[in-house]
Amino acid sequence: MSRYAIIDIGGKQLRVERGRFYDVRHLVPIRNTLKPDGEMVINRVLLICNGSSINFGHPWLRDAAVRGRILHSCVGKKLVIQRIHPKRKTRHIFGCRGDMIRFVIDSIHFGGKNLGED
Repeated sequence: MSRYAIIDIGGKQLRVERGRFYDVRHLVPIRNTLKPDGEMVINRVLLICNGSSINFGHPWLRDAAVRGRILHSCVGKKLVIQRIHPKRKTRHIFGCRGDMIRFVIDSIHFGGKNLGED
């Protein structure tokens, strides 16, 4: 029996399961309000799979929510950009890291029921 949900967060779609942690970028509207060990509720649920039943949203499911906790903020892998001008014999190396937030999924709710409990 697999129970998972597909959510829309940070401009990306994630397949989330209860008890696992994920890294997300671009939480700009709520970045200042997020603190470690803070609760978050995601209402933009696209799909919920509960065993053999699958529920699709158009575009989102109305009575579905995914609840989680924020663990900490972190940075992603470094993106290195090199610009090489061979005739001028010059090189420019740039790098950047994206700000990310790591969170864990506590429960998936649909229709007033918690799907994570057996």
